[in-house]
Amino acid sequence: MHSSTLFSFGARYPNITCRVSPPVSPPVASLSLPSSSPDSLACSLQCPHFQSCSGCTQELNLHRPAVVDEASGFFKRYGVEDFTFDSCRLWGWRCRAKLAVRGTSDNALIGLYQEGTHSVVDIPECKAHHPNINAAIELLREGIKVFDVVPFDEDQGTGDLRYVQMAVTTHSTSLRAPERYKNGKVQVSLVWNSRNEKSHNADKLQALSSFLWRKGGPNSKFHLIHSVWANFQTSTNNIIFGNRWRHLLGERDFWEHVGGIDISLDPSSFGQANTRAFDSLLWKLHKYVPGGSSVADLYAGAGVIGLSLATSRKCRQEHIFSVKCIEVNKEARLSFEKTIQRLPNSLNCSITWHHADASVNPLSWIIGTDVVVVDPPRRGLDASLRQILESVPSIEKRMRSSSQSTSSNAKEEKRPWILRARELSVQAGNKLTPEESNSLPQRLIYISCGWESFKEDCKSLLSSRAWELEKAHGFNFFPGTDSIEVLAVFKRRVVMKKKKKSGVKKVGLKKVRAK
Repeated sequence: MHSSTLFSFGARYPNITCRVSPPVSPPVASLSLPSSSPDSLACSLQCPHFQSCSGCTQELNLHRPAVVDEASGFFKRYGVEDFTFDSCRLWGWRCRAKLAVRGTSDNALIGLYQEGTHSVVDIPECKAHHPNINAAIELLREGIKVFDVVPFDEDQGTGDLRYVQMAVTTHSTSLRAPERYKNGKVQVSLVWNSRNEKSHNADKLQALSSFLWRKGGPNSKFHLIHSVWANFQTSTNNIIFGNRWRHLLGERDFWEHVGGIDISLDPSSFGQANTRAFDSLLWKLHKYVPGGSSVADLYAGAGVIGLSLATSRKCRQEHIFSVKCIEVNKEARLSFEKTIQRLPNSLNCSITWHHADASVNPLSWIIGTDVVVVDPPRRGLDASLRQILESVPSIEKRMRSSSQSTSSNAKEEKRPWILRARELSVQAGNKLTPEESNSLPQRLIYISCGWESFKEDCKSLLSSRAWELEKAHGFNFFPGTDSIEVLAVFKRRVVMKKKKKSGVKKVGLKKVRAK
């Protein structure tokens, strides 16, 4: 494929965005637009793969998934009258895609499984993908054919190329800001059906990666490829990536810019697919964290949320700002370490990253904090963490009535996982970690990608009478689906103390002191 053809993919994606923050009771017309409505068609998917591909389920009204009305009503019932929804970018928004590779070398199918099957649907013109992902896929398809690379056969366990991950970095400081998204570079990760780079057909892997770099690297007519990686996977299960990675060509470090910071993401790291929507959420999040706060960022990944908060204006307050990031995936540590190298030297805060499971003895991570930020997987909060959050008032009461501090009590517990996590921690910032107090969080910020699990967690938190909803915002992270990302802010519920009886009873017009 010629480089001019690659570049033309961008013309298929109209650069239209919508920002929708409707009233809680929207006009009837906006609840269900007919298919012939101009508004409905203006924000329609218009993708040739719709219905055959399992990626998108909503063809019309991309700017307002049906779940938004349900969310508005849900939050209104719990006292939030001003729920907002930001629609963000509607096409070409996906900057990270994992795709199966099947078929034959002459006719490679690169796409997603059909719903409920393992039959791959080829999606060369996907309207959700960043245009340069589609361009890189076409280049890959050409290389597969040229070098007779055999796609994976699940039934036989044979073939060379199992999956490919395409990740786009849209942050290039060498370009003007308006041009950076359009000219994003693609990190290509080839999941190869072998144990390592010395296994059978390693020559084809080398030939294919060199082809991608020659046709799409910095010396090509159109610089499309950021880097090429190989992942080696021979497992018979449905896990996409194996444990062995190899950097083949191009830049080793992959950088993106969100929430005011540069973040480093390895191919194995979790990264948000919708970079721009995530950036919008982070800037909204900043306003709900008071200056001088101590923050626990649970399910932290590479610490993007915590680091974004640390480098926001919160660190330039009078008091020391501190953040601790808790993450169970040890692979995220390297990304965290690279990211902190680009933080400003003037940070007036303490930052730590801990390799630990937030569901194991969660009290030890939230104690001494003012704000807890949770960004759990789609299934929602771990039960142990939710129970601790719901028990915060009673725990606080016991702490006040006890002569022993919680820290001394914690030492008596069997908690080797906590000690191990602190041994494996990473310290950043120009302030030492402040000594933990016995305070418990006054604010909980819940970021959710699973609406159904969030509703259950939210109702449980509120029914505990420990928390009340303060604010809620929705973001269109996945246009074309009936899904939203939620940012919900809870504050500790104020319990009115009962007035003590004076001990005086009134009998007629006389006052008689009670015995």
